Amino acid sequence: MTLFRPCIDLHQGKVKQIVGGSLNDSGATENFISQYDAEYYADLYKKHGLKGGHVIALGKDKKNHEQAICALRTYPNGLQYGGGVTAKNATEYLKAGASHVIVTSYLFKNGAFSWDRLDKIKRETGVDRLVLDLSCRRTKDGWYIATNRWQTVTSTAINEENLYEFAQHCDEFLIHAADVEGLQAGIDEELVALIGKHSPVNATYAGGARSLEDLKKVQTLSDGNVDLTIGSALDIFGGSGVNLEECIGWNKQAAAEPA
Repeated sequence: MTLFRPCIDLHQGKVKQIVGGSLNDSGATENFISQYDAEYYADLYKKHGLKGGHVIALGKDKKNHEQAICALRTYPNGLQYGGGVTAKNATEYLKAGASHVIVTSYLFKNGAFSWDRLDKIKRETGVDRLVLDLSCRRTKDGWYIATNRWQTVTSTAINEENLYEFAQHCDEFLIHAADVEGLQAGIDEELVALIGKHSPVNATYAGGARSLEDLKKVQTLSDGNVDLTIGSALDIFGGSGVNLEECIGWNKQAAAEPA
């Protein structure tokens, strides 16, 4: 059954919602800047028993790191962490309370996927606490993993073969559709269907969700095999498409469904 997964996106030390494809060295197009810190959202998710959400630090700002650590300590084992994760620092986030660490760019060296780096970080985290971020951009030939804040499109495709191979080395996938991230213009239905059909492990999709109907749509397209993150459209992030209570209700209903 498809579940709602919460998020805390950090940029320049603040909880924000941005247009994913706009992120670069000079900043980003911002949809929302919260008056609350990461601890507030972590505590909110904890109170409502929302697990499996992700804290993502966008950029190397020191305040991002401070906010992320605070969120992880507020909700131990309830949130995953991603943003600049390497084999050298992965353990720090796990010790701070992350249930998993999420890794992307570190796994690429000179534009090519590095199995050696995957082995190194896997030795630090174990397979059961590692999430591979396969966030991607659409090309005329399909979807390809994008690194460096989604600005660099690699030669590694999101396809049946690669999903199967990567699944042997991690517990979950997190896949942002960077082309629609933050736009509230609808999910990438073809990508969701592909992930749902071919991912051997739990997968969370993010990008373009704008209403509770998108949870229903992901459920149908993926046969319940893909979870959904809703960001900019959510009321707690200034959106008007869906409110958190609806998402909590969806998850409770899902939990009550027979296996």
